[in-house]
Amino acid sequence: MVDLSTTASFKLPILVSKRSKSGSRLGAQSHAPRKRFGQNFLTDQGVITAIARAISPSKNDNVVEIGPGQGALTSALFDSGCAIKAIEIDRDLQSQLRVMFFNRDFMLFNSDALRFDFSELSETSNDLRIVGNLPYNISTPLIFKLLSQLHVIKDMHFMLQKEVVDRIAARPGNKNWGRISVMTQADCEVEHLFDVPPEAFFPRPKVQSAIVRLTPRAKQFRPQCSRVDLGRLVQHAFSQRRKTLRNNLKGVIEDATIEGLGIDPACRAETLSLDQLFDLSEVLPPATI
Repeated sequence: MVDLSTTASFKLPILVSKRSKSGSRLGAQSHAPRKRFGQNFLTDQGVITAIARAISPSKNDNVVEIGPGQGALTSALFDSGCAIKAIEIDRDLQSQLRVMFFNRDFMLFNSDALRFDFSELSETSNDLRIVGNLPYNISTPLIFKLLSQLHVIKDMHFMLQKEVVDRIAARPGNKNWGRISVMTQADCEVEHLFDVPPEAFFPRPKVQSAIVRLTPRAKQFRPQCSRVDLGRLVQHAFSQRRKTLRNNLKGVIEDATIEGLGIDPACRAETLSLDQLFDLSEVLPPATI
């Protein structure tokens, strides 16, 4: 097996035939997955091990798991000897997790991750190692929330819908290059580690999943530029992907101003580099609201 702790990007071998030591899928019968929480439990032991190796926690790491579910990945991470702080919204699963990890260094919070202040878990700057098999319906807003708290984050490893990972990791000129690509890559290095097939979950999702690693940049890119203004700019620029900058920025930035930056107003936003988008954000008029 490939050593995931040292490899940046590759495809995971299909490992969906393995089961837990008890011979059945991990926890598949002990809790009925709830659609309103977007629950698809990771059950394949080979995939669980691969994810834990990719994260490669050390004993002194400050690990935060979002949505531990039935504790499959949690248990694998505990093999490193690290402490884990977990955020779980499902009260039934909280009871199960407390029983499973009663003798571990485990702190459990009953909360919605979208409303949680992750800085409260930080013990020093840039120390949180955040992991999670994120429900697809909250993955994008949660990533945007965490991007606003990077001062307490060391890295993030997430299981997401593959389509979302493709967008996060997209490069300029790619059809997937858009708002989430720009805002994530403005402050993080992005690595699409490997794909995970539907058979690795219970119940099986209808889509392919993937693991992504987000690492805050050691040296901030364009630190003098406002991320708020960049966010406003990309909302305008990518609002209608098939239209040109001239159309999407009409009434916002004049053609002459765009041309003055060396950018063709007739191009589409998906062709622009991160630097060019930052340039445009700096000439964006102040927000009126």
